[in-house]
Amino acid sequence: MNRRRTPHQSTEEALRSLGRLTAQILERIKLQQARVELAVALQRHMLPSELPSLPGLHAAARYTPARAGLDIGGDWYDAFPLPGTASVGFAIGDVQGHDVEAAAFMGQVRTGLRAIAAATCDPGEVLRGVNELLVSMGTDLFTTCSFLRFDPVAGELACSRAGHVPAVWASAGCPVEVLWDPGGLPLGIMPGETYPVTRRRLTRAGAFVLFTDGVVEGPSYPIDQGLAEVSRLVGAGYEADAEELAMRVSQVADRTGHSDDAAVLVLRHDGVRRDRPGP
Repeated sequence: MNRRRTPHQSTEEALRSLGRLTAQILERIKLQQARVELAVALQRHMLPSELPSLPGLHAAARYTPARAGLDIGGDWYDAFPLPGTASVGFAIGDVQGHDVEAAAFMGQVRTGLRAIAAATCDPGEVLRGVNELLVSMGTDLFTTCSFLRFDPVAGELACSRAGHVPAVWASAGCPVEVLWDPGGLPLGIMPGETYPVTRRRLTRAGAFVLFTDGVVEGPSYPIDQGLAEVSRLVGAGYEADAEELAMRVSQVADRTGHSDDAAVLVLRHDGVRRDRPGP
């Protein structure tokens, strides 16, 4: 004979089920929080604490975490002296994905860049070498990247681009440029990819500004609009302090509606001195 449940028993059973579901949800929240905290710690550890200082160039960078607090670990930048030269290498990139795996992959990319740049300082060869390394690792992740070499002796900035958004450049007496330089595929997708190098003489004072797509593009904010806004800021502020300009450019991300993280790298240059040798 089946016993009918009383209203009291039904209520108790519903409360027990609710308690079990609440405990499961809290456990999942704690796990996600732990993943986010680990990604944040990895990212803070991997991004350089300071940028190299050298005559004629003032560098500054800014990283802004995702607003939602979950999309962490994708955007990165780096800067380091190139062995055996007076030059410095600069890089900025955006890893596919935003989680602990993306943060760890970012560390592998930065390590690969520094290792290969110790053997060759040509930006195109550096990107080619890192691409072959990542492809050989068989990872499912990839990254966009722009790698630059600043030569203070020649006053030259050489740049190679792997699927990354264009930089913006402004200098005294010249119009602001959005630099859609020729480039190759993002790193880690296809073996044998080549990366053209574009070289520029920094004869006038100005600012070369790089950033990730989280700065200039969002769900309701087209990239053309973002690039136009960054161009306006760089054109008006290329003589400003590099830190100040990096902060102004990073604030464009607040208008995109993008939940992504964002990185900005500013290279403010003084121009070639008259007593400096060169053509």
